[in-house]
Amino acid sequence: MVATAATSSFFPVPSPDSGAKNSKNGNGNSKLGLKSKSAAAGLQVKANAQAPPKINGTSVGLATVESGKHGDDMHGLTQSPPARTFINQLPDWSMLLAAITTIFLAAEKQWMMLDWKPKRPDMLIDPFGLGRIVQDGLVFRQNFSIRSYEIGADRTASIETLMNHLQETALNHVKTAGLLGDGFGSTPEMSIRNLIWVVTKMQVKVDRYPTWGDVVQVDTWVSASGKNGMRRDWIIQDCKTGQILTRASSVWVMMNKLTRRLSKIPDEVRGEIEPYFVNNPPVVEEDGRKLQKLDDNTAGFVRTGLTPRWSDLDINQHVNNVKYIGWILESAPLPILESHELSSMTLEYRRECGRDSVLQSLSAVSADIGHLASTGNVECQHLLRLEGGSEIVRGRTGWRPKKPNNLGIMGGFPAESA
Repeated sequence: MVATAATSSFFPVPSPDSGAKNSKNGNGNSKLGLKSKSAAAGLQVKANAQAPPKINGTSVGLATVESGKHGDDMHGLTQSPPARTFINQLPDWSMLLAAITTIFLAAEKQWMMLDWKPKRPDMLIDPFGLGRIVQDGLVFRQNFSIRSYEIGADRTASIETLMNHLQETALNHVKTAGLLGDGFGSTPEMSIRNLIWVVTKMQVKVDRYPTWGDVVQVDTWVSASGKNGMRRDWIIQDCKTGQILTRASSVWVMMNKLTRRLSKIPDEVRGEIEPYFVNNPPVVEEDGRKLQKLDDNTAGFVRTGLTPRWSDLDINQHVNNVKYIGWILESAPLPILESHELSSMTLEYRRECGRDSVLQSLSAVSADIGHLASTGNVECQHLLRLEGGSEIVRGRTGWRPKKPNNLGIMGGFPAESA
């Protein structure tokens, strides 16, 4: 029925009365399905009535003249639209002006960020979020938001996440200070001599782990360590409360990336980095206890067949030092991971690891695994070695019981969503 109504608006259907009248006048066209001249004229008038009321934004009036009752020719035509000119074909200028205004406002905002001056003259600001240098140009500060993919089963950031933040701020410190050469954290003089930094010792103390959505502030600075070393310290704080979450201290030495041998600090390199040294004690007190060497007899837990992936390598073609931590924890017993959290860590890096290496992770626990609930703090010894026996990393970790969670979670996620 709808289709019939739509069709009738373009193709008029004669009424029964008109059909009968035509029959009386001897017109047999209706029987043959033909239409008279007047019907054709009516069709043209109807079609013209459906023309759009506007052409190129200009209103167009429609004027028709009715045909005669007996099929006379039309005495009038529809009014022709105005001629197409350049003016009436131009686009809508309001949309173009709005787009230009949006572009200028965005450019003005970026210019204000670049031209922004800090309120304190001793603070340099990076408008693109890579951090800033504070405290007379000696301390680098950067904020991080804890992402959903950086948390573990306990709904807190993993130790690898925190270590990645430490490494990121160290590199951004060198870059922001204008000391970054063409190497991975190397200064221009280091790049000329094919020298790179390698970490030899790392100590970390974790008081509390941030959780998803928390924003942490990382401060880092460098100091001298002996004649041929450099110490780098970090402090991670909660941006909202100011509480110190993690403290870390590390020792770095130089290595020739071609010969893979350790090197003394050249005077030219020392002249680049010494102006940034801070004369402060380490933020983590030195643990003078010797790290034990584990073997198959003294290790209670062993994980074998560990191999680096291509993504585990840095631009210096050796395994990133953060990856070692994950391998060390591979041999940690599951009951400790379930009931305790990592609170401290001391690592000594003995040699580098390449992409073709196959490693073994050994761990020894100081407590009885079957009575962890009543043990309290637990300490573990670790060794990461090549299958041939060469040591990669020695380590010691401290673990504390996890705090009871009153959020009604199950398996690290809200119970209602499980």
